[in-house]
Amino acid sequence: MDLRISQLPFVTSGAPNSILAIVDYNAAITGVTSAIYFSSVTANLSGATGSSGTSGTNGTSGTNGTSGTNGTSGTNGTSGTNGTSGTNGTSGTNGTSGTNGTSGSSGTSGSSGSSGTSGSSGTNGTSGTNGTSGTNGTSGTNGTSGSSGTSPVSPYPYVYGLFSQTGTSDTISGTTSEFSLLGAGKGSLTVPANGFSVGDSFSIKLYGDLGSHNSDTLTLKIKSGSVVLATTGAISMPGITSSHYNFDVGFTIRATGTTTNASILSSGFFTFIGNASSDFSAIGFTTLNNTTFDTTSTNTLDITAQFNSTNSANFIYSEFFVLNKIY
Repeated sequence: MDLRISQLPFVTSGAPNSILAIVDYNAAITGVTSAIYFSSVTANLSGATGSSGTSGTNGTSGTNGTSGTNGTSGTNGTSGTNGTSGTNGTSGTNGTSGTNGTSGSSGTSGSSGSSGTSGSSGTNGTSGTNGTSGTNGTSGTNGTSGSSGTSPVSPYPYVYGLFSQTGTSDTISGTTSEFSLLGAGKGSLTVPANGFSVGDSFSIKLYGDLGSHNSDTLTLKIKSGSVVLATTGAISMPGITSSHYNFDVGFTIRATGTTTNASILSSGFFTFIGNASSDFSAIGFTTLNNTTFDTTSTNTLDITAQFNSTNSANFIYSEFFVLNKIY
């Protein structure tokens, strides 16, 4: 509501002896306030409000005490004591701050002490000699080799050639001595000890030329070393100038072992032609040796010839000879 100034109440709070005053207002003719702006100020109840007093100047701040000089550094020398700080000046009531006093200069630092020298390192001890190496262990023995596979066994005996003469033999003539009728060739005429088996059978074919004085004799022998395996016996020869002959023999091992136990049977023919082409002669023979034949020793085959006269008409040699195993 609208109030006259004289009707405004006194302020009952705030500073003692203060009133509430209205300033900067527009008064109407009627004396009634139409616009009011408030502010609270201090005033004397009886008089007009005095002007504010001038603020006092702030007291000058005391100068800072001079800093003590730093002690000289020895070997880590003792530091000098700090200077005593000056007392602070009393502050004015919101006065202007005085200028700060000039700081004292810092004391000179002492020089560092010299470091001590390091001690000399000790010399290294002499290295010990290396120990002797141990001897190598014995090598392990080799494992046993596996047995060889069994060769296939033929149900039949092997048949193959043993020897083939490749040249003409020496001629036997003008002598009563016994000489070999065999010449050089390929293969072997030797059977090793215990190389024979019961049933082993062989064939001999010996071909060549001969001449003879009438009624002189010729003996052919199949031998192993000095042992006679078979013989034709002494053959009475007709007078022959030069003719061809065949000597075919087969022999079989009947028993093996030492003498008197081993046995060999030989059988064959000795054939030749006389001076006339129709004059054909053949001598057959069979010999069983079961007394001097030995299969436990080495046997080497030979065929010999021997005349009973030194007559120059008597001669013999071979041109072809083969030895085959036929069973």
